[in-house]
Amino acid sequence: MNRRKSREIAMKLLFEMTINKEDYEEILLNFKENTDINLEDLDFQYIKNIINGIEENKEEIDNKIQENLKNWKLSRLSKIDITILRISTYEMLYTEDVPDKVAVNEAIELAKKYSSDNSPSFINGVLGNMIKG
Repeated sequence: MNRRKSREIAMKLLFEMTINKEDYEEILLNFKENTDINLEDLDFQYIKNIINGIEENKEEIDNKIQENLKNWKLSRLSKIDITILRISTYEMLYTEDVPDKVAVNEAIELAKKYSSDNSPSFINGVLGNMIKG
C-alpha cells in the first residue's frame, strides 16, 4: 500500500468535497466506482481516516492553521492550499504513526504538484510555525 498515493487521493477527494458539497461517504463511493487507479495500491482505511478525521475536527484544525498564518486569513487561501494544510495538520495532531516532518514534507510535495509556485514555501512556513509552536 502506498501512503503517498493514498494521501494524494484523500487530498483530491477533500478538494472535491469543498467544491461539490458532498459528504465523504458519497465521495468515496463515487471514487471507487469511477476510478481507473488500481485500488490495491491504496490504503482505503487511511483515506477514510483522513477524510473523516478532518470532517470531525475541522474547527480545531482550521483554528490551528489560522493561529499559524502570518498576516493571512484562512478565507483568503486557495481551496487546494487549505486542503493540503488540513491534511498535514490532521496528521500532525491526530496520527501517531506519521512524524511531523513527514507530514510537512508530504504537504510540500502535494503543493509542488497541485498548487501555485509560491505554495510549497508558504505551506512549509505555516507548518513550520505549527511545529515550533
